[in-house]
Amino acid sequence: MQRKDVRLALPFRERLTAAVAAAPEEIDSAHWLYGLLQVLDILVLDRPGGRGYEVTISGIGDNFQLHTLLAATLIGDPSEGLIPGEPPAPAWIAAATDGEMQPPGGISGRFNLVDATGEWIWNEGRPADIPFAEGRRVVVLDPPPYPRSWNAGRVYPLMEPTLVLDRILTPAETADHLSRIVPDRRTPA
Repeated sequence: MQRKDVRLALPFRERLTAAVAAAPEEIDSAHWLYGLLQVLDILVLDRPGGRGYEVTISGIGDNFQLHTLLAATLIGDPSEGLIPGEPPAPAWIAAATDGEMQPPGGISGRFNLVDATGEWIWNEGRPADIPFAEGRRVVVLDPPPYPRSWNAGRVYPLMEPTLVLDRILTPAETADHLSRIVPDRRTPA
C-alpha cells in the first residue's frame, strides 16, 4: 500500500476502508492500514493549458483546502510545465496548511474543479467524494466561471495536509486523458 501502483490497483477500496475503520481494536495494525487508505492518488488535468499532473494527497479535509493546495503546487513557471497565473497568497497557503485558519480577506479560487464526467467538484465536498475514472480520481482544472472565495483554509486545525506533485505528464499522455474527459456540463461553451 505504500507503493502508488498498489494503491491504484486496489479493488474495493471504500469497503476495505469502512471495514478497517470499524474494527481498530480487532486488528493490531489497523491504524497503519487506515492511514494508507486515506492517501489519494489523483490525476489533475489543466484543460485550457493541455497539461497533466499526477499528485498524491493526504490529510486534506475538504475541497476548499484541495483547491488552494492545487493552486499553490501547480501555478508557476510554464516553461517548467506548470500552469501560468497568479499563485495563492502566502497567507492562503498557510491557512490551508499550518497557519492562521482564516486569513484576512479570505481566500480566492483560481480554478473551477470538474470531474471526469463533466460534473463540478464542489468545494464543500471532500477529496474522497471525487469519483473514480479508469481506476483513479480525476480533477479537471477549468477557468473559474465566476469569482469564488471562502474564509477558512482548512477544517481540521491539527491534521497535517500533504499534496505532492509526483509527475508532470507528457503532452501525449495528457492529450490521451483529455480525449476521454467529458466537457464541463454546467458552464456554457
